[in-house]
Amino acid sequence: QVQLVESGGGLVQAGGSLRLSCAASGSILRINAMGWYRQAPGKQREVVAAMPSGGSTNYADSVKGRFTISRDNAKNTVTLQMNSLKPEDTAVYYCNADLVYSSGIYVISRNYWGQGTQVTVSS
Repeated sequence: QVQLVESGGGLVQAGGSLRLSCAASGSILRINAMGWYRQAPGKQREVVAAMPSGGSTNYADSVKGRFTISRDNAKNTVTLQMNSLKPEDTAVYYCNADLVYSSGIYVISRNYWGQGTQVTVSS
């Protein structure tokens, strides 16, 4: 089954770094638009970084200069490198991507969410 599986979350001290990875399972043809989101308790889910298909990368002002989004087409993975982490970065992080794959008859394009991974930054 085609899905996105996240890894890399955990506990880190302020100023530290973490790398979140999101692997697309199944025999996909390609990854189109992709992005990372986060949701803190009592708050709405917000966009952290986005990479539209064929477009330039956009970052939330709160993470600009500290976070970097990327993808590895050979490994069918998307990555979020997080440096200089702050306590306010604490949240559940979700990856999102449009995955293209074959059903055997049709070519399918569908949006998928990762299961979420907890990032906790201590003071």
